[in-house]
Amino acid sequence: MAPAGHDGRTATEHHEAGANGAGHALPEPRETADAELIRLHVAGDPDAFGQLFLRHRDRLWAVAIRTLSDPEEAADALQDAMISAFRRAESFRGDSAVTTWLHRIVVNACLDRLRRKAARPAADGTDERVLDTLVGAHSAPDPSAASDTSLDVMSALRTLPPDQQAALVLVDMLGYPVADAADVLGVSQGTVKSRCARGRARLLPRLAHLRPRAGPSPRGHVPEPASGNRSPAGDVQPAREGGDDPS
Repeated sequence: MAPAGHDGRTATEHHEAGANGAGHALPEPRETADAELIRLHVAGDPDAFGQLFLRHRDRLWAVAIRTLSDPEEAADALQDAMISAFRRAESFRGDSAVTTWLHRIVVNACLDRLRRKAARPAADGTDERVLDTLVGAHSAPDPSAASDTSLDVMSALRTLPPDQQAALVLVDMLGYPVADAADVLGVSQGTVKSRCARGRARLLPRLAHLRPRAGPSPRGHVPEPASGNRSPAGDVQPAREGGDDPS
């Protein structure tokens, strides 16, 4: 019988383990980084850009559908954006993350469509089938996504100027930090905050009916007087003076 080594295994067992790799976990295949996929695409790899799109398509679609509120328009905008990204990949310099660069192209494609639509507004009003689609759109969870409240929210959102819509979609509906939203929109953080504040202030009267009604006060209870500009938690805050964006 062969003597056992310090780990309790015989020489034969050590030899077999070395031969078949037993006891050694194979390394996980490394996922190609976004920037590397861009480089490969520019170098002529026919599959690299497709991999990049598949990796981020759900988030990009969420931005398009929430901004445009119309599946057909969102699909067209996303297609336009990806064609643009495909052709302009050489212009990517790595100053920002690839995802930021892609999101910026999608947002710009959506804003172009919103501005064209504002120049020739449609006369058919709200299409409930479109709004129903929005409720089930692929996106990060948001407070309006699980009930009929989302119908009112999306309808009201479409009344805002395009720049305010885009800011609110990114920050309030998709949960982007202000800094990330600023990178995507290509503006300062102060501008994003200003657009969000002004957008929320415009939405407030349209969504006031969604605010929970206060129940009857207990007998003998005197309501606490409001102090300053404080508002109950969860209320939409009105726009404050200041900010560097007039829209």
